[in-house]
Amino acid sequence: MADVNVMTAQLRDRAGKGAARATRRAGRVPAVIYGGKKDPKIISLDPRDIAKGVDSGAFFSTIFDILIDEGKERVLPRDMQVHPVNDKPQHLDLLRVTADTKVTVEVPVNFLNEEESPGLKRGGVLNVVRYAVEVICSAENIPASFDLDLTGLEIGDGLHAGSLSLPDGIELTITDRDFTIATVAAPTVVEEETT
Repeated sequence: MADVNVMTAQLRDRAGKGAARATRRAGRVPAVIYGGKKDPKIISLDPRDIAKGVDSGAFFSTIFDILIDEGKERVLPRDMQVHPVNDKPQHLDLLRVTADTKVTVEVPVNFLNEEESPGLKRGGVLNVVRYAVEVICSAENIPASFDLDLTGLEIGDGLHAGSLSLPDGIELTITDRDFTIATVAAPTVVEEETT
């Protein structure tokens, strides 16, 4: 089951560029909740709540309950526009989800037991090709991460999509090949020039 976090929101009375700018001047982030065969809701969020979610590293694969005066909406962040200079959130798009909603999300990959890899002990380098793997699953069953064990890997060995243990109901978006996630590469040595 995916983690569910809570954010408190305020309904906005107007949409559009001017209203969004006024919301930002008031210290809040404009957002829209859409999908679920319901009308969109325009809201504003506290930027500190968004920052906490983004800092977690899994913002776009985390389910949120948005508390509004008229109830709550279960959502999944789908897009965030940021300021080009200071990287502060400028607008957020949130998709309404239910237990039946199928979503495509990127799930981070963790690499375990580096000290148990003979290839890495001998000076090999872990070459990570994918830090996250894209999957299709129900919104309620988004995995927090995938763990891959590096125990026993020699220089030249790799970890592929087949190395992942996928829970029931979760499938990879790339199904036509056994793509590489990481390899243990030989170290590159550059000789210094002596003058």
